[in-house]
Amino acid sequence: MRTSISDAAKLRALIDAEAQRAGFDAIAVTTPDAIPLAPARLAEFVADGFHGSMGWIAETLERRSVPSTLWPEVRSIVVLAMNYGPDHDPRDLLARPDRGAVSVYARNRDYHEVMKGRLKEIAGKIVARAGGDVKVFVDTAPVMEKPLAAAAGLGWQGKHTNLVSRAHGSWLFLGTIFTTAELAPDLAEIDHCGSCRACLDACPTDAFPAPYRLDARRCISYLTIENKGPIPHEFREAIGNRIYGCDDCLAACPWNKFARAASEAKLAARDDLREPALADLLRLDDTAFRAFFSGSPVKRIGRDRFIRNVLIAAGNSGDATLAGAVRALLGDGSPLVRGAAIWALARLVSDAEYSQTAETGLNTESDDTVREEWRLSRPTRAFA
Repeated sequence: MRTSISDAAKLRALIDAEAQRAGFDAIAVTTPDAIPLAPARLAEFVADGFHGSMGWIAETLERRSVPSTLWPEVRSIVVLAMNYGPDHDPRDLLARPDRGAVSVYARNRDYHEVMKGRLKEIAGKIVARAGGDVKVFVDTAPVMEKPLAAAAGLGWQGKHTNLVSRAHGSWLFLGTIFTTAELAPDLAEIDHCGSCRACLDACPTDAFPAPYRLDARRCISYLTIENKGPIPHEFREAIGNRIYGCDDCLAACPWNKFARAASEAKLAARDDLREPALADLLRLDDTAFRAFFSGSPVKRIGRDRFIRNVLIAAGNSGDATLAGAVRALLGDGSPLVRGAAIWALARLVSDAEYSQTAETGLNTESDDTVREEWRLSRPTRAFA
């Protein structure tokens, strides 16, 4: 859709004003052809298997790489960012092993819900002013938001592969509005990481084979959220008490010193997810899980995967008072939960008690993966 320079300037002013009114902290515009390096980088990521079990990335490779393949009519892409920066260093909670560490973004109401309605309102104003058509995306379609945000000038992709902003550090939610209107693009941001490797060194599981490259299969966020099966034994101790996601590489970024804490009211922040007790979480059945995490992104992984994560944290806690709650989950209906409970129990009770329980467990368990946990989790307690 052809737009005169004067009309485009007025439309941009309207978009900026509406974005600010809707609570967005940054906005910029780019074009569909602004990320020419993205296809090759994404193809390499998939070819190396770094996407793990996230098959949809490989399946949507072409559409994800080139925005105009997703929607040929797009002429401009408006990228909007919302700050979700914490008022503290989330890594402080790692020193409290009886508590579960939930990634900062997930302590708020699901950002898809928070942002999408507001983006649709802005998109509606664009159509009302300029006509044409629009499409709104918030991390639910094959759109590469981070490269687009960098091309639009909102920040740059740091060595941890996440977007870094000079104004907001590493704490930004991203959303996009694809429009048929022609808007003047903003200048791309340059990389300001320099020789810093704080984010790379902060990773507990060495998930970065090189700067700007992430092997998701080793990432705690992937392991605790996207991974549907048992967490590989090699990563369990490193996970510590992280029960949903991981903020270590984000929190380590020096650019965070310029960021301000996000408005808790804007994001519908939940205080009960700042430092939840493992003992309470272990008791959640499916109904209680759904009720407790209503409106939270945590709800999307389901109760069984979540309890699996909590059990890994319990096993790492060294807190023998959790053994009773862990033992109760040995009879859970989910093999995923039973397997994680075995590992946790092996680290919380005496060798003799574990061996006696394992003998019974092996005689009654029919699931091969759970039986294998009994064998692999033989007494090798890390805590005396």
